[in-house]
Amino acid sequence: FAAGCASPGTKSTADNRIYEMRVYYAAEGKIDALHARFRDHTMRLFEKYGIQNVGYWVPVNNTENKLVFLLAYPSRAARDIAWQGFVSDPEWKKVQAESEANGKLVLKVEQTFLHATDYSPALRTGDVSGGGVYELRTYITRPGYLSNLEDRFRKHTMKFFEKYGMNNWMYFHMSREQSGAATTLIYFLTHRSPEAARQSFEAFRKDPRWIKAKASTEVDGPLTIPDGITSELLVPTDYSPSR
Repeated sequence: FAAGCASPGTKSTADNRIYEMRVYYAAEGKIDALHARFRDHTMRLFEKYGIQNVGYWVPVNNTENKLVFLLAYPSRAARDIAWQGFVSDPEWKKVQAESEANGKLVLKVEQTFLHATDYSPALRTGDVSGGGVYELRTYITRPGYLSNLEDRFRKHTMKFFEKYGMNNWMYFHMSREQSGAATTLIYFLTHRSPEAARQSFEAFRKDPRWIKAKASTEVDGPLTIPDGITSELLVPTDYSPSR
């Protein structure tokens, strides 16, 4: 395995934190100003209130002016207290007002609350991708089949990913109160490059042992719904704690 990477499916200690994945859609022409606000102000203010900056990324093909980022907190209650402090902070209010003097920077926000799975590698920050890219993958299963899918990842898939040069970074469940939580798996891989990602998946899908393992778990049909797998390649920003 790559240096600094945990073996697939192992964790050093139980990760009981709550994670929040946020996606910001910047107004036209405002993405650089949004980056500057995070780089120069927002991240520091997050940390002031106990919000851990885990990672910040933009899509390889950023046609929607997106910023994807991941935060962590000790608990959901701690999260709510931290955000109340952050949004009420006089410095943040001043920074926000000054940065939006010519219009809002963010047009739309999406948020998802997440918990690390029991088979997710322990969180690693720093130079995780070795100058490469991250891949955010979301699987939607048929009702009642999420545990089957996770069992396959735990026993087979993660090891095959590593075999073909894909590093398992983090695996998540959605918090139970959210729509789709009972059928959704969200995870991140890292690759040396977009081309390496394509080549790795091609080789992975052709592996006879993987084909056999996959077939053995799908005697009742595919575990995911039609078009239930989505993928997006992401590039770490220059200020991301996870690169």
